[in-house]
Amino acid sequence: MERKPKKPNRKAEQVEQFSRNNYNQKLTTNQGTKIANDENTLKAGERGPSLLEDFIMREKLSHFDRERIPERVVHARGYGVYGNFKVYQSQEALTKADFLQNPNVETPVFLRFSEVAGSKGAAETVRDVRGFAVKFYTEEGNFDLVGNNIPVFFIQDGLKFPDLIHAVKPEPNNEIPQAATAHDTFWDFIANNPESTHMMMWIMSDRTIPKSFRTMEGFGVHTFKLVNARGNVHFVKFHWKPRLGVHSLVWDESQKLGGIDPDFHRRDIWELIDSGGEAVWELGIQVIEEKDEFMFDFDILDATKLWPEEDVPVRIIGEMRLNRNVENVFAETEQVALHPGNIVPGIDFTNDPLLQTRLFSYTDTQMYRVGTNHQELPINAPICPFHNNQRDGAMRYIVDQGNVAYKKNSIWNNTPKEVPPSQGGFETYPETVSGKKIRKTAPSFADHYSQARLFWNSMSHWEKDHIANAFSFELGKVKSKDVRQQVVTQIGKVSNALASAVAEQIGVNKANVKESSVTKSSPALSMAKTKKMVETLKVGVLVADGFDDAMTKDILTRLQQADVRLVIISEKQQAVKGKNMNRLEVNDSFLTASPLLYDALLVVGGENLDEYTKAEMKSYVREQYMHYKPIAFLKQAAFIAKELGIEGGLGVLVETRENKSQFTQEFLTNLAQQRFFSRK
Repeated sequence: MERKPKKPNRKAEQVEQFSRNNYNQKLTTNQGTKIANDENTLKAGERGPSLLEDFIMREKLSHFDRERIPERVVHARGYGVYGNFKVYQSQEALTKADFLQNPNVETPVFLRFSEVAGSKGAAETVRDVRGFAVKFYTEEGNFDLVGNNIPVFFIQDGLKFPDLIHAVKPEPNNEIPQAATAHDTFWDFIANNPESTHMMMWIMSDRTIPKSFRTMEGFGVHTFKLVNARGNVHFVKFHWKPRLGVHSLVWDESQKLGGIDPDFHRRDIWELIDSGGEAVWELGIQVIEEKDEFMFDFDILDATKLWPEEDVPVRIIGEMRLNRNVENVFAETEQVALHPGNIVPGIDFTNDPLLQTRLFSYTDTQMYRVGTNHQELPINAPICPFHNNQRDGAMRYIVDQGNVAYKKNSIWNNTPKEVPPSQGGFETYPETVSGKKIRKTAPSFADHYSQARLFWNSMSHWEKDHIANAFSFELGKVKSKDVRQQVVTQIGKVSNALASAVAEQIGVNKANVKESSVTKSSPALSMAKTKKMVETLKVGVLVADGFDDAMTKDILTRLQQADVRLVIISEKQQAVKGKNMNRLEVNDSFLTASPLLYDALLVVGGENLDEYTKAEMKSYVREQYMHYKPIAFLKQAAFIAKELGIEGGLGVLVETRENKSQFTQEFLTNLAQQRFFSRK
């Protein structure tokens, strides 16, 4: 793919001020002293003891000893990308937020994808909730939309968050398992916290094994407020809709990928952007008028509930394009301090009890992890000017001038000056608040099963099969039979059919409980009808010497024109020759590649294949077929489909005299389908 020129980016220009290129420079200490020898410690004689006075050694090792900051307790495994956001048309009727007004203005953004449960070294394809956190560098300050790829959460009140994470993390007696929910303490927590039932259904769906970062939805999870210039308020939920649709891995595939390529997700987006491509999402909002706050059969402030899109449609208001990789993962992705409390005029908080506790916890976390002055780091600093009387603290590098560090003052004419709301100063929405001090959950938060049933009703047949299998796998790993039984009983309140299928698999009694009576469904929750495109899909091309170069060249050219990414695979990483002696450069060998890495296979074959090549091609085809992916065979390789007994199978295309002229188009049609879940 031809690399496209990168657009100028104001945030990039700001970060560039702090960049350092060491290429072809003289080696110095951090104080600028030139170093003559960086190979040997200063010693008393060649074989004598090292000397403590060696300031070069002390600086180098003491810095190395501190190269890592504390790992995030959750969302430790993350990857970040820069881009831009643009609103489609002014949202002034809803909000006075400046970045949502002018369609001609691009707002720089930084997006950090992450996993919740695993440590920093966990594989990226494990079953887990994914973080989807966007920092908008607006002209009024930073707005951070810190959410997940699932619209609901496990708990209603943030006071229980430490308990949830203690349960989901590796068990403390043996620190097993890593980045997995398939163990006793997690499911014991679920069984004893019925508010987690809805989330339980989502995490057992394929949403928690996404195909790529680029095919995940993002959600703000919480209910926020939009405030316009007249002081009118609307409740809002934020959605990110991927241009490529919502697609996931299948379970067997995700497990194997963890060993084949634990960096599978970050490699995909890094390679795409490095080659000049972009990852695109549209921003949508669901809006409820203030007067309609209590008209629903759920509480709109309950983070374990979603707003069904059929009842509250999603309005698409803008577009985000990710198009620039980070220069240094630690300095940018690891040190980025995302915080749901970072808001701008026109956006405000609600009384969602989970959101309210996050507003404290995230500040506390960033202070601990990154330091007192984490806001000054290039990745966190706003693009607009910022002035206040805060001073000092660890790692302060802004050099404040003058002798005034307080308010009110006369020496500096009481500056920095406060800004009235009419000139852009932040003004908290003057909501009326009353009530007794009490530790209690609102009765409107009490229904834990209706939306879980709504989710189940909305799934296609194959999604339901995958959920049942996920429950059976996860609970099958739970050693406590009592916990398994409790969870099956809980599932029964959602669906007796689902609970019975799981109970039979894991050896416990069927649930003797009344299931939810909800019959409604929400088609928007199913991935079965998501957008299906061939753009940027990756096709593995299996080829050997003596291949049909004329037909192959035509197919590969047309696939590339459709923006399909091709990886040529053969026995060795050296060019192969066609029947007409045309050469085709090989990208990977059977040894260095894997069928798991491709969205489809094109089996070109070649003349007189040796037994090793035949066996490898068959192995690739079996794996792809088992994962429901499209496979196409040119005439020379048709015998492989026949010998494997898949000729005529769903999504399997074999070149014949009759379909030769339409072969490529038929393959592209199959490729757009991506998975053939009815395949047996």
